[in-house]
Amino acid sequence: MYVIVNAAASADGKLSSRRREQIAISGADDFARVDRLRAESDAVAVGVGTVLADDPHLTVKDDELRAQRREDSRPANPARVVVDSSGRTPTDAAILDDAATTYLCLSEAAPVDRRMELAEEAELVTAGDDRVDLLRAFAALQEQGIEQLMVEGGGELIFSLFEAGLVDELRVFVGPTIIGGRDAPTLADGEGFVAKFPALDLEAVDRLDDGVVLTWRVDDR
Repeated sequence: MYVIVNAAASADGKLSSRRREQIAISGADDFARVDRLRAESDAVAVGVGTVLADDPHLTVKDDELRAQRREDSRPANPARVVVDSSGRTPTDAAILDDAATTYLCLSEAAPVDRRMELAEEAELVTAGDDRVDLLRAFAALQEQGIEQLMVEGGGELIFSLFEAGLVDELRVFVGPTIIGGRDAPTLADGEGFVAKFPALDLEAVDRLDDGVVLTWRVDDR
């Protein structure tokens, strides 16, 4: 599986404010770029924190892009993936509607009653004891035909994916604003690396809206 992490960050590397409220960092051109990337992907993934904070739909917005997917004998929208170790995804979350298949990646720590409730709304992938074992979960997703996975956040999931060595490409729109705040989420939160920092090879720098899109390949040497 080829994993692309895509994010919009402020000039100081924040994804949102310390209140974890959604902030418009990029503009129309970047929204269109993200929509194209969604349309190119087999699935789009987020962590449960993003679901709880933003209630995203994660569908393709452009009619022509959806039509092109249908012409290619693909569903109008890519599948959606939520990494949710303890089963906190609300059963009325937008990501669980019938616009596309949704996979919930849970751990064995998710209560049985929650799993039963969520199984009525989504396809469940259970991997790991206390936390989702991302290597096993992603292998299971690949068995479902997902070859390109786009990850849209948040910082905890992104860090975990880098930690597991699962990221192939990183694309970041860096916007012309400063958010600040030691408690504001960054591109990669989690525990942080103290050694063996993931190395990136810069592939492209493209000006867009009033910011830039930086594209890196992950150097796994």
